[in-house]
Amino acid sequence: MEKFVITGGKPLHGEVIISGAKNAAVGILPATILAADVCVIENLPDISDVAVSLKILSVLGAKVRMLNKNTYEIDTTHLTGTNVPDDLSRQMRASYYFLGALLSRFGKAQVAMPGGCNLGPRPIDQHLKVFSALGAEDSVDYGMITVHADELNGAHIFFDKVSVGATMNGMLSAVMAKGQTILENCAKEPHVVDLANFLNMCGADVRGAGTDVIKVRGVEQMHGCTYSIIPDQIEAGSYMVAAAATGGDVLVKNVTPKHLEPITAKLRRAGIEVEEFDDAVRVRRTGDILPLKINTMPHPGFPTDMQPLMGVLLSVAKGTSTVTESVWDNRFRYVDELRKMGANVQVDGQVAVFEGVEKLSPAPLRASDLRAGAAMVVAALMADGTSEIEEIGHIERGYENIVEKLRGLGADIRKVERMPAALEQAL
Repeated sequence: MEKFVITGGKPLHGEVIISGAKNAAVGILPATILAADVCVIENLPDISDVAVSLKILSVLGAKVRMLNKNTYEIDTTHLTGTNVPDDLSRQMRASYYFLGALLSRFGKAQVAMPGGCNLGPRPIDQHLKVFSALGAEDSVDYGMITVHADELNGAHIFFDKVSVGATMNGMLSAVMAKGQTILENCAKEPHVVDLANFLNMCGADVRGAGTDVIKVRGVEQMHGCTYSIIPDQIEAGSYMVAAAATGGDVLVKNVTPKHLEPITAKLRRAGIEVEEFDDAVRVRRTGDILPLKINTMPHPGFPTDMQPLMGVLLSVAKGTSTVTESVWDNRFRYVDELRKMGANVQVDGQVAVFEGVEKLSPAPLRASDLRAGAAMVVAALMADGTSEIEEIGHIERGYENIVEKLRGLGADIRKVERMPAALEQAL
């Protein structure tokens, strides 16, 4: 067991390079199955969710070769497996993308119900709605999802709610179906567009990604390609908030500023200076943090993944802020940890009210999920004194080299082995 030990109170200064997008990578890696050929995927983040995806591909029969720590050659030519091992699929939510990819190529797939962060119910009904409309049958038994079809045919599908996962699975399962598939009420996130671009590079015909309506015209076969994954907008936003929260001055490099617009707009309204360049943003704070009203929404609204990080920032704003969580049920679990640090936060259902305090105090903390964990890191960086964060495996699912990157900005952070609880009590 490992933990982070952070001594805060120091403004972050310098430059940080953002890694490839986790949420794009976990969709594009299963999509290599459709190529039945050799794909080279560049700018893959070196994180545990990517490692699990690569392991699943390998177990299914793909030849996976590391060219460098962020570039992999994946040959799915002779891949034959269609059952994703239970222990692997439960390690991350995005394992359900293997359903769409395997169904599309082989007409069958079996994957366990998705794991990952516990943010409340993660229904897969919209995913199954797509598969069913295309002609597949599905069953869920003992936590295993099984889909199979003799033939997939294009269909017109309207999503009951905006879902990134269902939109991406819709594209994956439709690219080789006969005829045209029209997906309506689609998610518009940058990683949805990135998956569509990858599929098109492999010979698919996907149009409209990034809008409400995506049209997929089925092709008979696809082929390999070399593809570089977009920068991670949430990792970029996390370092932007860290710079603002600590009163620092940080150049965040290897980003697409347009993808960051919802985050940039809120930071500016909070009194933070954000300067945009072609592939970088500079974040600097010299004055007080101003209170905000935030309502998380599907893209291009404010991203739910950034909500815990902004909550930490608003805990020391000069006034009262309200944050409404419209996407996930359990996204305010980090508030209990913030209260340990002296934050004044009240939660009523899906709304949190932050009364800004002068400063946060160090405390023993835990990462309840990926983004809550990142928020705890920022909170510890703000507090004068030393905090320890446990359950850091959640954080490492989505942030490549977070210790090294923060140290490069002047943070006092280290990862240490945590003594087992039973041994601590015995000593």
